[in-house]
Amino acid sequence: MMAITLSTLNKLKQEGTKFTCLTAYDSTFSNLASSAGVEVLLVGDSLGNVLQGHDSTVPVTLQDMIYHTQCVRRGNQGALIMADLPFMTYATEEQTFDSCAALMRAGAHVVKLEGGAWLKDSVKKLSERGVPVCIHLGLTPQSVNKFGGYKVQGRDPAERDALIRDSIAAEEAGAAILLYECIPSDLMELIMTKVSIPVIGIGAGPSSDAQVLVLHDMLGATTRKPAKFVKNFMPEGDGSIQGAIAAYVAAVKSGTFPGPEHGFA
Repeated sequence: MMAITLSTLNKLKQEGTKFTCLTAYDSTFSNLASSAGVEVLLVGDSLGNVLQGHDSTVPVTLQDMIYHTQCVRRGNQGALIMADLPFMTYATEEQTFDSCAALMRAGAHVVKLEGGAWLKDSVKKLSERGVPVCIHLGLTPQSVNKFGGYKVQGRDPAERDALIRDSIAAEEAGAAILLYECIPSDLMELIMTKVSIPVIGIGAGPSSDAQVLVLHDMLGATTRKPAKFVKNFMPEGDGSIQGAIAAYVAAVKSGTFPGPEHGFA
């Protein structure tokens, strides 16, 4: 696969072509996913749940993220690598710069931060210094203790307005990508009319430019009840992991995934 860059994603958006994102945490699955056509590999702090056995992403450390980003880089076959900054590694600007530098040196092409308008100054300065940023909005798993659980965000008018303001602020600050998790599908449609940078969704309906799933969830390799927005693609992959990933890519690009049953009102 030709190397995917931010320019590639912007071109796909302009053409109206959907692209795909999938989590990866090691060299083998990085190779399988990128070889199957996944454009963006997310080294997610979700590794705290699916690899380390924690009940949230909060215990994940920066060193964990550096290690797994290095592993994903070694197996990657041309996908853009996006890596999460874990809990409390970007509380101050100086800390943010140090954390981002570590992840970029480990092999990330884009860093992902959870939060709204309070990140505006950091995003602006990172962008000026050549660090592409993805801002994660909606259900932000690092704030699970504040939210009181994993709950759909943006259902009441105040939350909807705040998400729209945060979206516009992030783009104005220089964010390269926006990612929304667990928001109503109609709110995602509205936000898509307010921003011009690539948008990735998970549990946010079909209108975003791309979809992301946790690798283990889309392979049905989970010990917990799947979230509403998850689909197991193994039955569509002829029994092979690479086949399942290819089926996921095809479903996103054709618009058959996510369906109405995977979204929220």
